[in-house]
This record gives sequence, C-alpha cells and structure tokens, in this order.
Amino acid sequence: MGLQKQKTGGLNIFEKYLTLWVVLCILAGIVIGKIIPGLAKYLDSLAIYIGDAPVVSIPIAICLFFMMYPIMVKIDFGEVVKAGKSTKPVLLTLFANWAIKPFTMYAIAIFFLGFLFKNFIGIEATDIVKLPPGADWMVGTIQGAGTVIINQGQKMLEIPLWRSFLAGCILLGIAPCTAMVLVWGYLAKGNDGHTLVMVAINSLTMLVLYGPLGGFLLGIGKLPVPWQALLLSISIYVALPLVAGYFSRKWIINTKGEQWFRESFLHLLTPVSIIALLFTLILLFSFKGEIFLTKPLTILWIAIPLFIQTNLIFFLTYGLAKLIGLKYEDAAPSALIGASNHFEVAIATAVMIFGLSSGAALATVVGVLIEVPVMLMLVSICKNTQPLFRTQNLRLNQKNKKLILEKASSSS
Repeated sequence: MGLQKQKTGGLNIFEKYLTLWVVLCILAGIVIGKIIPGLAKYLDSLAIYIGDAPVVSIPIAICLFFMMYPIMVKIDFGEVVKAGKSTKPVLLTLFANWAIKPFTMYAIAIFFLGFLFKNFIGIEATDIVKLPPGADWMVGTIQGAGTVIINQGQKMLEIPLWRSFLAGCILLGIAPCTAMVLVWGYLAKGNDGHTLVMVAINSLTMLVLYGPLGGFLLGIGKLPVPWQALLLSISIYVALPLVAGYFSRKWIINTKGEQWFRESFLHLLTPVSIIALLFTLILLFSFKGEIFLTKPLTILWIAIPLFIQTNLIFFLTYGLAKLIGLKYEDAAPSALIGASNHFEVAIATAVMIFGLSSGAALATVVGVLIEVPVMLMLVSICKNTQPLFRTQNLRLNQKNKKLILEKASSSS
C-alpha cells in the first residue's frame, strides 16, 4: 500500500506554502483583533460549560474536527495488524515518540524558557489562564506556580508567562506525528506503508498516553493538571474523528469503491485539514496578536527550543535506526515521524485547557509556524544521507536471498 496518488506531484499548494499561509493568517488575526476586538471573544464565548467553566469552544471544536477527520479517514486499520510482521521500525518510532520525545521537550523548554530566556520574556510577566474544570479555588490562593484571581468576572489563574509557554511546548512534545508526515515520508522516498501504519498506531496510542503524560509533565512544571480537560480533549479531538473516519471510510468504500475513495474523495478532502487549521489560527491571533506587535522576539524565544527539539529527536532516531540495522526506507520515515508534531491536537488541547488567548496556545501555534521549513530541511538531510544505508540494505538483500535459497533446497 502506498501514499495516495494525489501526492505524486509532491506537496499541494496548501502544504507547499503552509508557512506563508500561517503568516498571512497571523496578520489577518492581528488586524481583526484590532478592528473588531469583540468578534473573537464572542466566538470563544460559544462554548460547552462544566459548571461556570467554558471547557469546549464550539467554533474551535468544529474547526479542529475538520483538521483531524481528513487525517483519520486515510488510515487503513488493516495495515496496523500487518505492522506486527516488521516490529523494529514500529518499536523504534514508539520508543522515540513516547519514551524520549516528551521528556527531552520538557528539559529543553524549561532550560531555554525558564532559565536562558527568562529575562527576555520577562521575570514579572504573567499570563491569565482557565482554571481546571470543576476547580472552585478561593481567590488569592496559590495553586502550583499560579494565583487565583478574578478576571472579567470569572475566576482565573495567573501564572508566569514563561510557564504558559512551557505548557504549550509540553503539549507539542507529547503529540507525535501528523498527516503531514505522510508527505515528508513520501518526499524522502521512504516506506509509505510504514508511515501510514505509524500514523494509525500513534493515533491509537495517544488515546492511552496523551492524558497521563500531559498531566504528569504539566504537574512537574507546577501548572494546573486538568485531567478532565485532557481526557475530554483527546476524546473530542482524537477519538471522535478516529471513529468517524473509520466508519465513514468503510461506508464510502463499500458504496462507491476504493478507487473512487482514493482518487475522488481524498482528493477533495486534501485541503480541508489545512483550511480548518488556518481558520483556527485567525481566531487565535485575533485574540493573541498583540504580543506580535509589542514583543515580536517572544516568537523567537519559543521557536528556538522547538527547533532544537525537532532536530535532536530526528538525529537521535535516525542514528538509532542505523544502529539497529534498519534499511533507509524504514529509517527515514521513523526519524521524520519522531521529529514532527501533531500540532492540531496540541493546539486543540492548549485552547481547551488554558484558553484561546493563553501563552500555551501561542506556543503551539509557533510549532506550526516552524514545522514546514524545518521538516523540509530534514527531508533533504534524509535524501543526502541515503548512501549511508546502502551497505546494510545490500546485506539484508543477501540475507533474504540466502533464506529463500535455503527454503527452496529444503523443500526439494
């Protein structure tokens, strides 16, 4: 099974110029925030409440469903079962994504944001974020690194701004692999089947690990641990589109056929995820765009640890793939999957937990901003280092030929 045929031309216009579209949406959001400041606040007020706490923003939830559904409907779950026949690349990717990446992200982010760049961000700078759902803390009490205050008639938590950025980095670090990784693997001439299988496996693994890991690392960072919101987030933004994708895929293929599904339906669906992402960014920056105007270097302070983390995980996974003898076609997508982030889920979770205007939401958006150029750079590195794997590919081919000959001679 390979990548869908519409990818044969490489990146489509939305994917190729994603960084440009992100920048334009940031500018559009800033302009809207200046001209119509009440619009984003009104849209964010359209929410599902638990008690007095707005937990799920309905407009954001709709946008994020359409971000996730095109990813999930592409997954052929029959391939997940077959992945057990080739355990090395699967285990390596899972190890990099869940045993290494969340913790290196936390360590790198806290070093840069909480130590090296703390003075630049502002030692006294604070951010106002939502209280965890169901929390009824008294005003003035200290909760972790924050203080409960009243803001615009609601109880909120005032925390150091750098810790809010840290929260966004944590949510990115525990959200591995996006649909875009299908494109990165394809451009690197990797094993498309392995890439698609890992998208499916990571989506299923996130249902189990995203909440506990997020709660654990947020707790270490002295941030509110909204277990209800974490579980609700993964249910709405992963489980719901996963189930919808699975059943609609089966229904469409049964009624229209697999060829129509791949060549017509997926072709129409391709830009939907990115359009939904871009609309979400307009909302985010109509609320948070002021920081671009007053402190543009803040984006740089967030981007540096994210850039270092992405490269670290890529080279670590790529090196381990070489060490354990993977062929290039499996090594490249394994490293690219480890390096990339599921920024749709990270943005969704940051907005749900900390609020549309939070520094955590801003940090996840910076992740989107750097994703395309950095991943294209890593694809280029993969292609240029492909000869490093030729020797072990030759050894594997010789080993396979030997096994075939042995089976043939024993059967005769």
